Amino acid sequence: MYRNIDELILASASPRRRRFLDDLGLSFRVEAASIVEEPQAGESPSQFVCRMALEKARAVSVKHPQTWVVSGDTVVSLGERILGKPRHFEEAVAMLLALSGREHLVETAFCVCRRRPRVEVVRSVVTRVRFAPFDEATARAYAATDECLDKAGAYGIQGRGAVLVRSIDGSSSNVVGLPLWELLETLLAQGVIRLAGGAPGKDSDGG
Repeated sequence: MYRNIDELILASASPRRRRFLDDLGLSFRVEAASIVEEPQAGESPSQFVCRMALEKARAVSVKHPQTWVVSGDTVVSLGERILGKPRHFEEAVAMLLALSGREHLVETAFCVCRRRPRVEVVRSVVTRVRFAPFDEATARAYAATDECLDKAGAYGIQGRGAVLVRSIDGSSSNVVGLPLWELLETLLAQGVIRLAGGAPGKDSDGG
């Protein structure tokens, strides 16, 4: 559906983000960024997720200054409390029970950047998710699938975790890990990609 104009690096090891770009038909390579992912004192969930996306992109871009880099980071927040990836089974159960029957926010920030010439675009999208009420037995049964251990908020809406969700208000791809419409809008605006198979004269496929 889309094609590259320039080379692209995905600064993320997330298989879900990789699948999104694959499904769009883009050519890219993966180089995960290694940074410290801890909130700073007084940092809001939105400030934290935007900083993480920017730092991930910069960490990879410095090694490939003339290549476009895309990064992403997702946080789940309950009020001002950031729910990151659970460190173990019991923490996953506690996170799930905290979300039971309540609305929480899922915010994904992404950065599209190039070091030379310097471009840094950071955007974020928020989706409201409400869980159905469930008991501890349900939380433990879901946590036992191990699906939740590598995901912010201890659940994956694209997998078995979907059964916990009562409603969603906003971008569904944002909850999975990338707000696709906003990312595509940015990549197109920066001239990193274009639509494939366009009308003659507007795409190289048409002559």
